[in-house]
Amino acid sequence: MNDQNLLEDQPIAWTPTPDVIERAQLTKFMRQVGVSTWDELYEFSISDVEKFTEEVLKFLDIKFDPPYEKLLDTSNGPEMPTWLSGAGLNITTLCLDRWQTDEMRDQPAIIFESELHSGHLGLLSGLRKRLDKLLGVGDGAYSYTLTYGGLHDEVLEYANALRHYGLGKGDAIGIHLPMTPRTVVCLLAIARIGAIAVPVFSGYGVEAIAARLNAVKAKALFTILSFPRRGKTVNAFEVAIEAVNRVPTIERVFWDNYEGDPQATNTYPGLDEKFVYGPYIDEETEPEPTSAEDPLIILYTSGTTGKPKGIAHTHASFPIKSAQDMAFGTDVGRGTRICWYTDIGWMMGPWLIYGALINGATICIYDGAPDYPTPDRMWEFCAKHKVEVLGISPTLVRSLATHGDDLPKKHNLSSLRAFASTGEPWNPAPWWWLFEKVGNSKLPIINYSGGTEIAGGILMGNPLLPIKPCSFPAPCPGMDVDILDEDGNPVEPGKVGELVIKQPWIGMARGFWQEKERYLDTYWRRFKDIWVHGDFAMRDKDGHWFILGRSDDTLKVAGKRVGPAEVESLLVAHPLVTEAAVIGIPDEVKGTAMVAFVVGTQAALPASLPTEEEAAKMAAFRQELKALVARDMGKPLAPSKIHFVSALPKTRNAKVMRRVIRAAYLGEDPGDLSALENPKVVDAIAAAAKE
Repeated sequence: MNDQNLLEDQPIAWTPTPDVIERAQLTKFMRQVGVSTWDELYEFSISDVEKFTEEVLKFLDIKFDPPYEKLLDTSNGPEMPTWLSGAGLNITTLCLDRWQTDEMRDQPAIIFESELHSGHLGLLSGLRKRLDKLLGVGDGAYSYTLTYGGLHDEVLEYANALRHYGLGKGDAIGIHLPMTPRTVVCLLAIARIGAIAVPVFSGYGVEAIAARLNAVKAKALFTILSFPRRGKTVNAFEVAIEAVNRVPTIERVFWDNYEGDPQATNTYPGLDEKFVYGPYIDEETEPEPTSAEDPLIILYTSGTTGKPKGIAHTHASFPIKSAQDMAFGTDVGRGTRICWYTDIGWMMGPWLIYGALINGATICIYDGAPDYPTPDRMWEFCAKHKVEVLGISPTLVRSLATHGDDLPKKHNLSSLRAFASTGEPWNPAPWWWLFEKVGNSKLPIINYSGGTEIAGGILMGNPLLPIKPCSFPAPCPGMDVDILDEDGNPVEPGKVGELVIKQPWIGMARGFWQEKERYLDTYWRRFKDIWVHGDFAMRDKDGHWFILGRSDDTLKVAGKRVGPAEVESLLVAHPLVTEAAVIGIPDEVKGTAMVAFVVGTQAALPASLPTEEEAAKMAAFRQELKALVARDMGKPLAPSKIHFVSALPKTRNAKVMRRVIRAAYLGEDPGDLSALENPKVVDAIAAAAKE
């Protein structure tokens, strides 16, 4: 693969000031362990993973009852280590019970806002014992606050209801809800009784929901009647009913109305006793005694090929890694207001909930389209609720940037201390737009990359290190990371290779749910005792890291290895291109020919069938884009064909599914499409092959 000159030549864009360093949670941790520099901290974290993890548990004030006998045992190999032998932990005690003090009980745990218009407000439904019901109504949205005391009480009610209906330890319970406070309550109530949460995306279709619930033999499901999106109603309940009818193990379905919906009803025609409206039972309850390694949550991820993978995590794995990364990377501590625009069906939903509550922070949830009813909706939300850390995807930033530079300036964003981003590689242009136009060149963009299987990050920025555009200044503490070539040897700076992890970490997946061999095949059997993540990465001469896309997406064109992200960055750099995806197809001459799919701005492409004049302009635009790539990559690596499409097939967490694009283009079976946000786009890709 060519050297990544486009990335290596980027300057330092942000450098931490002394006051930022002084207030950082990471600085406090460094003082705890007795080191004074980042390099010393990172070396400590990988030279003795067990000691480092012990210090993290101390920093986060993680208590076990009974205490663990041995923190880490790798006698069965690094791929299947034993963590926290003998330890007792129900994670809800750290999210809720320890905060029931005079100092914390009345502090906000959740600040919620939806796109539900204030003119539609009626009787509040759902959570009934909120101590702080209406933070503010107006600006076209419905919002309220739930305190740590109120959240604790609601979780106990829901946990009692689950027990009342015969559910308990080890039972799998699905969550089919949009991102609201009720979703947080359900997630924690499931953990409270020792059951296993199985979140599914709120917008999934019948097959996707049923497949996941059947795979875990789910016994119950939380769902909702409907929810608003862009002023329209999504009838989630009808989908849930049809899915449940295909899951014979389901015994109960708990359903409710959307937060603040005036059209709330507790009746629905044709339901039998399996369907329970509003699971509230007002009694005190103790958490189920669980071990630290009892299963807590199964998170499904599509990966890049084949059927979805059920990632198994425990009470200790996912929550502790989430809280660690949130504290050290995004500098979240007690009282910090953090928003991550996400869904419970993507790992960042549970990550946000567990990480924030363990740290005593405030979760700021916006449920709705981020640019509805106006394109400055996210900035309005951040200003109104004094958000300090905003998690936002590059795809969303690219979309918001098209509305102009002035929208963020309409709102007081002085509370923001940092942006954060994960899910896909950045391109320089949208990165700079967010940094300069929204953050006034003063706020760091904490880039974050890892995955559901990691329970968080492999690489991540932090408040102590300078940041280059699109880069990761360093690995996460405790992650022994390297970049290897095809033979398993470390590569030099400026060279591209496989991103790997060489030692266990507490957040690592405890395998795929009931698929041990598939888990080992996926991550552990390429290089002995080394986790191969499936991403191509590079370190530049200054030690900054870059993710360059999935390694299984790599192309070999005319004997040269090329990462799709490299070409896509060049295409997206054109002012009339908003998104791009590159695939390789068989070619008799080159072996592989590169084909690009481009989403253009309204100014670039006609809205309907082009006239002859418009078709000529599109042809010229194609040639311009090819020349753009050829100039930087060389003529042999320019795309052979460029197709203009209205959208790219992406997962719910905004990852472009190149395998789906390639299969559709070649007329092959695209495999599992349940994770796609927009499956109809696949037909447009297939049609492009006939052009």
